[in-house]
Amino acid sequence: MATGLDSQAQDILRTNDRGGYTVPTAGLYPYQWNWDSAFAALGFAQFDMDRAWVELETLFAGQWDDGMVPHILHHVVNPGYFPGPEVWGCNGPSPSSGISQPPVAGTIVRKLYELDPVMGEARARRLFPKLRRWHDWFLKWRSHEGAICITHPWESGRDNTPDWDGAMARIDPKDVGEYDRRDTSHVDNAMRPTRYDYDRYIWLVQRGRRLGWDQAQMAEDNPFFVADPTMTFTLLRSHRDLLALGEALSEDVAGMTDDIAQLEAGAATLWNDDLQSYDVRDTVNGAWANCISNASFLNWYAGIPSDGQAKHLDRIMDLVKYPLPSHDPASPKFEPKRYWRGPTWSMMNMMIGEGLIARGNPQGERLRDATMRLIRDHGFSEYFDPTDGSPAGGQSFTWTAAIWLAWASPNARRA
Repeated sequence: MATGLDSQAQDILRTNDRGGYTVPTAGLYPYQWNWDSAFAALGFAQFDMDRAWVELETLFAGQWDDGMVPHILHHVVNPGYFPGPEVWGCNGPSPSSGISQPPVAGTIVRKLYELDPVMGEARARRLFPKLRRWHDWFLKWRSHEGAICITHPWESGRDNTPDWDGAMARIDPKDVGEYDRRDTSHVDNAMRPTRYDYDRYIWLVQRGRRLGWDQAQMAEDNPFFVADPTMTFTLLRSHRDLLALGEALSEDVAGMTDDIAQLEAGAATLWNDDLQSYDVRDTVNGAWANCISNASFLNWYAGIPSDGQAKHLDRIMDLVKYPLPSHDPASPKFEPKRYWRGPTWSMMNMMIGEGLIARGNPQGERLRDATMRLIRDHGFSEYFDPTDGSPAGGQSFTWTAAIWLAWASPNARRA
């Protein structure tokens, strides 16, 4: 069974390959997405190491002069997707969006290098300064009390999580104008963000464009500037890995230890004492989201143990058949099929599971086994209903195939 699924997963990566980059899935997502590509590279590394490096090299070819790596690179014109490059109005080296995404690439580059140091040395060495500049961009423009913030829900990768509800309610999109969203022509509307959400997404894009994507202006008086566990924990983990990689390559790592200490302090500001969980902190009014999401459990991925978070993990792991849901099933806001308001995501499971396994927590292997069963029994969907495993979102999905190959498959070759 595993061998057959390995072949299917490889075929999905090849099918979604557009020559130097992969699309997440045909139709719904026709461009190169930032963290999708990082996970795709990890999947390619299981059977084509050169192609894995090319994926990341293509991504970083789109890096802006200020160090930012966009969340979308629009390599081709595709009128079937909204918003396209004409809406973003950016001036990077290639058509792109004006925001970034969780910086998991540093961790993936280290993994690729350790899987094959001979092939990887020169390529990792070329990517190291680009990764460092990207991390520095986050630390300069997105830091609040050491935690990393987002200026748009899409920047987190967790578009419509209940974590953003409070901040999103501050936005009045009355002047957003008419637009034709295309995602619901590919996927059931019940599995996607609502029109209420989308109006606010587009309002924030229009605001960024009016400001010329000037980072200082974007942070000033922004109704949506929230400190995010996803960003904070992934940057902390990626910076640890980049430091280790830099030391292995004898690169300049000056200041990186101080950066890590700053991020650790920032992570501590995301601890909600009342909730006894890591949570989203609204920098505009200081309010907590009071949400336990799958991002709350990325603390182990970042190398930060937590007895309090472990209690929530143990509770939630027993609430659904296929953990880990993107929102607490005990919450009235839980929706098992609506994007980031409840479904299970394989790549989040991998990051959380890796962190747990590294700390010797048995829930890590349990999570890997649940992910293996989920994909084995229900296919390579974008995400899944955690209550019964039914597939949701896009199909033949790149990162689900990649996570199978690199982590969930019994044949996975792990660094």
